Amino acid sequence: MKSAVIQFPGSNCDRDLAVALNHVGGAGPARIVWHKETSLPDGLDLVAIPGGFSFGDYLRCGAIAARSPITRAIVEFAERGGYVLGICNGFQVLTETGLLPGALMRNANLKYICRTVGLRVETADSAFTNAYAAGQEIALPIAHHDGNFTADSDTLARLEDERRIAFRYTDNPNGSVGDIAGILSANRRVLGMMPHPERASEAAHGNIDGAVLFRSLAGAMAPA
Repeated sequence: MKSAVIQFPGSNCDRDLAVALNHVGGAGPARIVWHKETSLPDGLDLVAIPGGFSFGDYLRCGAIAARSPITRAIVEFAERGGYVLGICNGFQVLTETGLLPGALMRNANLKYICRTVGLRVETADSAFTNAYAAGQEIALPIAHHDGNFTADSDTLARLEDERRIAFRYTDNPNGSVGDIAGILSANRRVLGMMPHPERASEAAHGNIDGAVLFRSLAGAMAPA
């Protein structure tokens, strides 16, 4: 699996994400790609957009990053059927580009939240979640101020009907509609999620529930 991690000014989980990808069996070294690049490395299977505070979260979280030079290449990559993972600020960027629907608003309590939360895996029918079991409960860290997912009723109905909700909170920390913690694109090749699997991917983290997501990806992209 060949992957690239996008680096914006203010990204702070880029190297953590690259390390998590590098630890997956069958994955080559993840490439770090600076946001001013206009093209992605050749032959990629996955583009990963990390957490952090891109461009200081000015205007709206992810809004300026969504207009960086590299982002056009990410959109084109996704439109060709490439896999894209957006975590925390990366999820915000994906909604700003239109690759995923909805928006991430301020947490309902208007406070920054940084703790481990419970999640339920809603679907195992994706390259990101196939190594989990549908209905499985896991725990992953969150660290965000703007993680309150919202969307109009038609969009929510479509996400439900098409089984595109990847993860739900078991004890909603931020007010997200429908307890939504992560969603998939219509072709199931783009995932946006607020929790941080890269922070729960090694035994030293005290939790390896996030490692399963990276193993899912590596397994889905392994040569036949």
